[in-house]
Amino acid sequence: MDLKNRKLVLASGSPRRKDLLTTAGLQFIVRKKDIDESYPDTLTVDKISEYLAVKKAEVQTELMSEDEILITADTVVAFQNKEYGKPVSRKDSIHMLCMLSNQEHFVYTGVCLKSTSNQKSFTCESSVKFGSISVEEAGWYYDNYDPSDKAGSYGIQDWLGRCKVEWIKGSYTNILGLPLSQTLEALQSFIHMNE
Repeated sequence: MDLKNRKLVLASGSPRRKDLLTTAGLQFIVRKKDIDESYPDTLTVDKISEYLAVKKAEVQTELMSEDEILITADTVVAFQNKEYGKPVSRKDSIHMLCMLSNQEHFVYTGVCLKSTSNQKSFTCESSVKFGSISVEEAGWYYDNYDPSDKAGSYGIQDWLGRCKVEWIKGSYTNILGLPLSQTLEALQSFIHMNE
């Protein structure tokens, strides 16, 4: 992709997002800034990730130079209209995974593209159906794969994703944390918008 002499900045510490952009052949730098990830209670679950992605972009505004395009993203897991973020403990992780056992849930990733003059954001939705997950399996998974940095307490790319997912609908890379096809398409049009 021709960035038209723009520098791409990924505002995320996620190794999965870094890997996805690298896989796409993009050159970029990482510039992460922590934010307060709270959001208004009035937001529906499908709007939370985009709200947080925009919030992550806004705190970078004063750091940006005119030749940069910033990418921020946030992923949430939702089940029965409730958001499930990163687990706060082993017990919380086991509870989450057992609740998702034999159930379909949704994964939303909000993406924000920002330059000094423009901003564009969108949300991608995927659904995931798990098979049966026992308390013992959830505990073993936590102990061996440490999902403490992952929304919904799991990684689609590791043991749980390979052994317990019955099916997915939508973008696989969205579940990883960045809907790559949709992001590249949005980035292409964003570059032209900033010419």
